[in-house]
Amino acid sequence: MSAPEESLDLARVAGRAAADKFAEEVIGLDVSELVVITDAFLVCSGETERQVAAIVDGIEEALLTERRRKPLRREGEREARWVLLDYGDIVVHVQHAEDRVFYALERLWRDAPVIDLQIDADRTA
Repeated sequence: MSAPEESLDLARVAGRAAADKFAEEVIGLDVSELVVITDAFLVCSGETERQVAAIVDGIEEALLTERRRKPLRREGEREARWVLLDYGDIVVHVQHAEDRVFYALERLWRDAPVIDLQIDADRTA
């Protein structure tokens, strides 16, 4: 059983918003079978703290305007090295590129199926 369609939709909206802010390596992971606290993770990164903050702002704005959703919790905004946005159904991780390599969330959650975020490949490179 995979994540509910609503969670997949939220991940796609967040993924497109991240790509619009030139986030790198935008990936969605269906963790619904692996954890009980959420259905999906969205992981992406930016080269600088300023870009991380812009990606976070873009995701929050898109989910609010397109799906009327606000994060239940947010962590890490002050340092803008690893910002976590918890929407309940999905958890968004926006990391500084250096931190992303170090923590390697994709490797940690490698058993999770990848979600097709329906983003043009050129926008996520």
